Amino acid sequence: MQSNAKLKHLFNPDSIAVVGASRHPGKLGHVIMSNILRAGYKGKLFPVNPAGGEILGLEVSTSTDNLPVPPDLGIITLPREKVLTAMEDLAAANVSAICVITAGFRETGRDGFELEMAMADLARRKGITLLGPNSLGLVNTENGLDATIAQASPAKGSIAFFSQSGALCSAILDWADGENIGFSKFVSLGNKAGLSEADVLEALGDDPETKVIIGYLESVDDGEKFLRKARLVTEKKPVIMIKAGTTQSGARATSSHTGSMAGSVVASTAALRQAGIIQVHDLEALFDLARAFATQPLPEGPNLTVVTNSGGPGILAADACEGAGLHLARPAQKTLDILSEALPPFAAIYNPIDIIGDAKADRYRVTLEAVATDEFTNAIMVLLTPTASAEIEETAQAVIEVAKDCDKPIFACFMGDERIGPGRDMLLAAGIPCYGYPEPAIRAISAMHAQYSWRHRPFPVEVCFRRDKGKAERLIRKSRKIGLKELPFADAMDMAMAYELPIPETRLVRTSDQAVRAAKKLGYPVALKIVSPHIANRSDVDGVALDLHTPREVRDAWLDITTRTQRKRPDAYLAGCLVQTMGPTKAREVVVKFTQDPQFGPLISFSLAGPSAEVLKDISYRLAPLTLQDAQDIVREIKSFPLLRGARGEDPVDLAAIEDILLSMSQMASDFPDIQEAELNPILVNAEGALVTDLRLTIG
Repeated sequence: MQSNAKLKHLFNPDSIAVVGASRHPGKLGHVIMSNILRAGYKGKLFPVNPAGGEILGLEVSTSTDNLPVPPDLGIITLPREKVLTAMEDLAAANVSAICVITAGFRETGRDGFELEMAMADLARRKGITLLGPNSLGLVNTENGLDATIAQASPAKGSIAFFSQSGALCSAILDWADGENIGFSKFVSLGNKAGLSEADVLEALGDDPETKVIIGYLESVDDGEKFLRKARLVTEKKPVIMIKAGTTQSGARATSSHTGSMAGSVVASTAALRQAGIIQVHDLEALFDLARAFATQPLPEGPNLTVVTNSGGPGILAADACEGAGLHLARPAQKTLDILSEALPPFAAIYNPIDIIGDAKADRYRVTLEAVATDEFTNAIMVLLTPTASAEIEETAQAVIEVAKDCDKPIFACFMGDERIGPGRDMLLAAGIPCYGYPEPAIRAISAMHAQYSWRHRPFPVEVCFRRDKGKAERLIRKSRKIGLKELPFADAMDMAMAYELPIPETRLVRTSDQAVRAAKKLGYPVALKIVSPHIANRSDVDGVALDLHTPREVRDAWLDITTRTQRKRPDAYLAGCLVQTMGPTKAREVVVKFTQDPQFGPLISFSLAGPSAEVLKDISYRLAPLTLQDAQDIVREIKSFPLLRGARGEDPVDLAAIEDILLSMSQMASDFPDIQEAELNPILVNAEGALVTDLRLTIG
């Protein structure tokens, strides 16, 4: 793990050696040199090239052996086959950090992968901080360091950006230059042979010049480390990210781009949420939020007041509020009294506050001054449409002056293009986010309120359930020894008992006579279920018979189930049937599963049984280990939750019983990474409790 002390020489080097420096303007080694000098870097800069001579007014060293002083940072722009040797030479020169610009490593196949692993091994053995390969470089505007091969140099600001895509970095630098967005740090991770997103995230979290961290992720190499670091950072400052590779096509493109394996979409989404990271899906939203977080305080509540000179945009804002989890504040009586006296009779003094179309700057000012001190308002949005009476620049100035003495976030939405341009530019220059439509402004306010709630959430309570871990280990070892990928049902139910899951009395039987004897011993009524390692879902073969009250019903059900299964799945091995005591009456059926995600580990899911999950995908997800709050949230997050809470006069189910099962499964998933997949389906739950009627466990 890279410490922030080791990253010091990457971001704040006193000396830099550019290995592969070139006097030809089109070469990467020349672009790097030019950018470093143009940005105003004050440290020592050493171009290295066997040809010697002079580059951009600096004397060239023919090798790293004869550098005047050991460099803090070495930047390599050589062809791929020369990179490892150059790293060895820099290591011999006692370099502290290396950035490899060169591409053509793991993303190109086996030879490139092996070369990259050799580079990573060298960096680890020598204690060198390695950025890249396949990196665009890095920027630290605080000390004038622009060690990139990009054409545009970023302005100074309080937003830090990191990305795995160098080309995207280059495009964003160019776009930010046109939008007057400044950065504190800018890092292109490349293939992450050394520094990972978790290392950079940790460093940026401790950076005093950075208020907001934004990033572009394609893959995460160590999901647990990333989550651990991210949780610590989001306690201090907002982190906003785009996660690429969220479709099957995108995942394939991610692998070919960086040679990284992508995890599942739902796992990465759950990971970002549990770490307190704000996920967006396009670059426009990324920078909309970054600008808002960098310039405005967090709203301490969800209550928004909208001031507008047009009713239509006010209605759009109200609609957007409801969808974003915000509320239109009801102004305090004192505020209403001020507005009643100051505004025309036809103005709407309730929220949205419509000061009508002939409003000039003075009317905006008096309204905003009243709202700024309103005790029920947590955030303010100023809407302006360019009516014939609108004083656009004067209104922008009024907003700026009110914002100076206001401790609440203020957002502007100046709708239009050419006429509102000067006012929009004034607002942005003064640090007030200005949008062209209400919806992106509302999304930004909602995200900021979510960040406030995240920082003020209750301390997470981790729960460790009692279990017989030794017994569970023996069951898994037994199945592995005889080559089974799925635990036999009897062993699976023993595993459930080891984790104190509530299960019904069950017997595995192989004949109809055994089924009748088992039913008599358990007590009627009973259920009969087909058992086959090749049938994951019994409903596919109609392999369940419920509420059997007599021996004749049990025999008939046995014949029906086995015959039907053999006809529908002649390839399946039938191990027999289960005889179980019937579960609770008036019960809902729910499903709990977990699978092992390659990047983030155990991914737990929760849903109702049946079409709502299978067809409508009404499923919620969290990564193990679950906290008590996670277990509560995952149950309440599905759209079908009102059915569990009690709908149309029905009793609510025992939610605590479901949460206990989720926490037990989280414990099992964390205890045994060898369990590739587990499914409790169905779990019967009513007002009195829950019962796990079936459990499947697949081991790797």
